[in-house]
Amino acid sequence: MNLDLPELRRLLAIGTGVGIEIEDDVLRVAAVRVRPAGARLLGAATINGFRERTTSGWGAVCTDFLKQTGASHLAATVLLPRREVVVRLLALPGVKDQDIASAIDFQIDSLHPFPEEQATYAWTRLGGGGAVLVAITRKDTLERYFTMFSEAGVKVAAFTFSAAVLYSASRLLARPPAGGFLAFAAAGEGLEAYGESEARPMFSAAFDVPRDRATELASAELRLDSDVEAVDIAALLPSPSGAPPEFDLSRNALAYAAALAGACPRLALPLNLLPVENRSSNSRVIYVPTVALLAAALVSVATLASIAPVKDREYLRGLETETARLQPLARKAGETDHAIEATRAKSRQLDDFRRRSKGALDALAEVNKLIEPPAYLTSLDLVGDSITVAGSAERAEPLLKVFDSSALFQGSEFTIPLSPNGNMQMFRIRAARKGVPQ
Repeated sequence: MNLDLPELRRLLAIGTGVGIEIEDDVLRVAAVRVRPAGARLLGAATINGFRERTTSGWGAVCTDFLKQTGASHLAATVLLPRREVVVRLLALPGVKDQDIASAIDFQIDSLHPFPEEQATYAWTRLGGGGAVLVAITRKDTLERYFTMFSEAGVKVAAFTFSAAVLYSASRLLARPPAGGFLAFAAAGEGLEAYGESEARPMFSAAFDVPRDRATELASAELRLDSDVEAVDIAALLPSPSGAPPEFDLSRNALAYAAALAGACPRLALPLNLLPVENRSSNSRVIYVPTVALLAAALVSVATLASIAPVKDREYLRGLETETARLQPLARKAGETDHAIEATRAKSRQLDDFRRRSKGALDALAEVNKLIEPPAYLTSLDLVGDSITVAGSAERAEPLLKVFDSSALFQGSEFTIPLSPNGNMQMFRIRAARKGVPQ
């Protein structure tokens, strides 16, 4: 029997997890047990006004809840408030995994509004393409929450954010809606949006506008039809069994999603803002693979020790002599290869420089065509493989499609919310340049 990837993921979906959502002054806690047949809610709790209470006070409530659900040995997956996390989706096609960290570090200061040296970030590839998801928060914010949970006696395995666990939880036991979707959840006095589409593998944002307006803005980012019907975020998650009648999945959807992702961390996006040295173990069985490998190693050593040598000393001496004879030739060949590669690198740099000046002029001319009066620009920033423009237009939302329809640009996005400027709207758009090396 042949199994596709979603079916295989479902068979591997086994574990128990605890999720905690931080929403203003409320903590929502959920514990779930996941099996291939479905997810079972072990319990859910809401701790109101925790910021005004002592850490030992609300920590005792949380600890008692975990004991009652049989999850006291687990470390929690904690969702930071969405407004305290900057989320960026970068297009890095062709960049190898070992080079992504350097590529992000090179441009990280342009991706967030925090003071210099105050940002900490985590990243992961998204899907099979070149999209890379980056989450950024302030170091002092992370340290504050880590200290708070440590003093409360609550073990933490991960600090992450809502979109990362929603992406993972929606694929744990089923498949997300095909063709793209948009979902909302209440977030304090505002709304939190999450969506996916063929044009954008993930969209996450917080809104302080009415739901109709938020739908319009989010649909434009996702390139979905303006009449798309948004759903509740709870509709993306597997329905939990064992939930009491009073359990409201809509209000607890994010904590529930965090618990699902924490139950099966190897099937979830590895996007964890908590430093490795501060992470707590997430399960009692985490030591099982280590013990199994140690046992296998001991068996292998015992087996090798029992096998008599099959090569005599004379044969070994001959190999050593031949190796010593060939070493000078191998060293010379290696030096020649290095010299050739250095020459090729210099040639590629010269070619890139020649192409870059013409490409910059073409990009400026293209922007002049795309921004038609009465719209106008106040700034233009052309850096490497991207371009950032700012200005005002009567209707700024369609500009994303205008830029994406260009032969020179792709992956355009608003970097700041649209704001009124008299009868016009102020905008700031960043787009990737097609054909420019990443």
